[in-house]
Amino acid sequence: MGIVDRLDSGMLGRSQALRHAFHRLPELSGLETMTAARIAEEMAALGATRVVTGLGGTGVAAVFGAGEGGLLIRAELDALPIHETAQPDHRSQRDGVAHLCGHDGHMAILHAVAQALAAAPPAARVILLFQPAEETGAGARAVLGDPRFAELGAQMAVSLHNLPGMPRGAVALRAGPVNCASRGLKVRLTGRTSHASEPEKGRSPGAALAGLIPALGGLARDVPTEDPGFRLATVTHARLGAPTFGVAPGAAEIYVTLRTLLDDRMAALESEARALVAELAAGFDTEITVHEAFGHCVNHPDATALLDRAAQGLPRFEGALPMRASEDFGLFGSVMPSAMLFLGSGEDCPALHAPDYDFPDALIGIGAGIFLRAVEAFGQA
Repeated sequence: MGIVDRLDSGMLGRSQALRHAFHRLPELSGLETMTAARIAEEMAALGATRVVTGLGGTGVAAVFGAGEGGLLIRAELDALPIHETAQPDHRSQRDGVAHLCGHDGHMAILHAVAQALAAAPPAARVILLFQPAEETGAGARAVLGDPRFAELGAQMAVSLHNLPGMPRGAVALRAGPVNCASRGLKVRLTGRTSHASEPEKGRSPGAALAGLIPALGGLARDVPTEDPGFRLATVTHARLGAPTFGVAPGAAEIYVTLRTLLDDRMAALESEARALVAELAAGFDTEITVHEAFGHCVNHPDATALLDRAAQGLPRFEGALPMRASEDFGLFGSVMPSAMLFLGSGEDCPALHAPDYDFPDALIGIGAGIFLRAVEAFGQA
């Protein structure tokens, strides 16, 4: 009997219940203390040979099997700062915070994997990583920077993400780029306030802000996402002065998110954005800071082949990759072969980050089966 065959309905029911518990009590990026503590408790109870806590902040790594090296399988801990509008029995009990990207489901998949590994010890060593702060792009970097991560000895990393718009249970997988690089620029312009009746006595950045909104958006290039020259600039926030009628504004702020298919194109796009700010906001004090920087996610051929073998028999979906959205899992590719698979959540499933999104429980068994077959294939390599 193989490892996959050990995965039964009782295990899946426990993993589903755990997902619902996480969904009720979501935690934001970097604050996943209760979630991490529950994961560590579950992994220890299942007999993991080693449980590492506080990895890169709140991360947890659970090792199953003996020996050295091994396959790393990653899930995410964090939720989003969005109010949930759906009304499942397990809806969020924390107003303004919810698992609307499916990280609760990804954790449940790894929990199911852990149960099967506990029932049938793997031939190869397996490291289950529950990573913090994926949504901000800070988590993978923090985990990789933790000296204890290298001590885990992982040789290859794989992960999956659910994807609405694809048939439920279908798989999207390819070698090469699968997620774009992105980074946010926060631009602050400072002039001088004045009385609203005497705007000429101040320096309002209003005209500069008005010019920057279309100019920054105009940096985008209308080519397919898979084109190496793809780039996108999206203005996500703008603010001018204070909400009052008596003061002509003296400060403005604008947020823009930059995206390129590959990391090596980001520097040029950022340089152009900074040049536009310097040109259109000349005469104002300007401050530009970088936030939520994600590297590209490129699937390594060897790790992709492992997932391809593990997903045999599942329907395939073409055209979903590469995604414009970013994923900090790509950083694992800088230290070992890595690959991410995308698992369809259903064509009618609300989009990721939508207020009415809820991870489909039916994917727990499908995702766990893929990973368990990957474990078996890795052990046979």
